[in-house]
Amino acid sequence: MTDTASSTTPAEYLAFTLGKEEYGIDIQKVSEIRNYEAPTRIASAPEFVKGVINLRGIIVPIVDMRIRFSLGTPEYGPFTVVIILNIGNRVVGMVVDAVSDVTTLSPEQIKPAPDLGSSLNTEHIVGLGTVDERMLILVDIDRMMSSEDMGLIERIAA
Repeated sequence: MTDTASSTTPAEYLAFTLGKEEYGIDIQKVSEIRNYEAPTRIASAPEFVKGVINLRGIIVPIVDMRIRFSLGTPEYGPFTVVIILNIGNRVVGMVVDAVSDVTTLSPEQIKPAPDLGSSLNTEHIVGLGTVDERMLILVDIDRMMSSEDMGLIERIAA
């Protein structure tokens, strides 16, 4: 599998917002987008794991990306949605403020993530996608959902 940024073909990203920033993830990882409904809390789960939902017989852990990215106290409004992802052999839901659209980016529109030193963890950022005046922070959702602290999710869903 090739890295999206080094590929020569355009790729599609689902654009979503968290706070004032706009992010993008590979559309091929998304299975569906659902309205937010309060999940069932799980004792001793990390703060960013809101709980689990039963999705057609599959227990799906729900991760609040605002808490995961330390973006302050989340507020759940009419545009809050859960993006259901297929990551490897797991199904995970992630809560975001809103979904805006699907954007096609060519390799020329994707710039490498800036090195911001230790102030921000950029290991999950693929790059920055630019479309006219918009800038999308492209997240490697596979890497992020497979990181060490996210391994806790697997134990919760088991």
